[in-house]
Amino acid sequence: MSPSFGGEGRGGIGCHPRVLLAVLIIGGTLAYHYLGTTEYENEFTGRTQRLAFATAEEEIALGLQSAPMMIRQMGGQSRDVQGQALVDKVGGKLVQSTLARQTPYRFEFHLLGDQETVNAFALPGGQIFITEALFRLFKREDELAGVLGHEIGHVVGRHSNEQMATSRLWSGLAQGAGVLLSDGQSNAGSQIAGMVANMRVMKYGRDDELESDALGVRFLIDAGYDPEAMIGVMEILAKAAGGSKQPEFMSTHPAPENRAERIRELIVKYRGSR
Repeated sequence: MSPSFGGEGRGGIGCHPRVLLAVLIIGGTLAYHYLGTTEYENEFTGRTQRLAFATAEEEIALGLQSAPMMIRQMGGQSRDVQGQALVDKVGGKLVQSTLARQTPYRFEFHLLGDQETVNAFALPGGQIFITEALFRLFKREDELAGVLGHEIGHVVGRHSNEQMATSRLWSGLAQGAGVLLSDGQSNAGSQIAGMVANMRVMKYGRDDELESDALGVRFLIDAGYDPEAMIGVMEILAKAAGGSKQPEFMSTHPAPENRAERIRELIVKYRGSR
């Protein structure tokens, strides 16, 4: 009997179309990640990053384009004129007293009218937001500075930009792995690959939060604020979360109590280096 080549269930050297498709998807994803993104040495973090957008100007444009939608979704701009003035004052002091002032980013600070959602976030390029629900929980200016310093850390850390590239990478790898694991009858392989990819992306998100905490401590010290106020912020966040907390590995944010412990260590580190 003559030897056979290729075909499923045969002992030949042919390649199953599913395997070939998976290799093409994974290979294309890796090629795009390393050839279609920009390598950047971040002076604030000391890390080498791969970025979806090469320039700060692109990040600024993206942030400015997205800001109106975020404002609408979070209760609109706050009507608290004094509150907005305080947010502007503290944010401006943090920028002007730190190396953030030497970046090309256009920092703007927004107090949002949402009185239910305890949240603060930053868009690429310097658009920074805090809800009234969180703002009202602060007992002193230093706590507000802790939150805004953390969000400035996200901007100069270029975290959103980096996460766009990282999410695209893991999404492509998950798609390729799902094709490879598929048996043609169920999508269990795709679901497993997607779950693994999602957990990897969430881990990067947690790392970014810890990195921004470290930058926030540095910024508070440089601006003359009490960095221990960030520990108070963690207590506020833990209390606001109540019983809705989920396991840390299933969240994009580390548990507030774990962040508080690390912040204490960072305060000792940075105060000792001054």
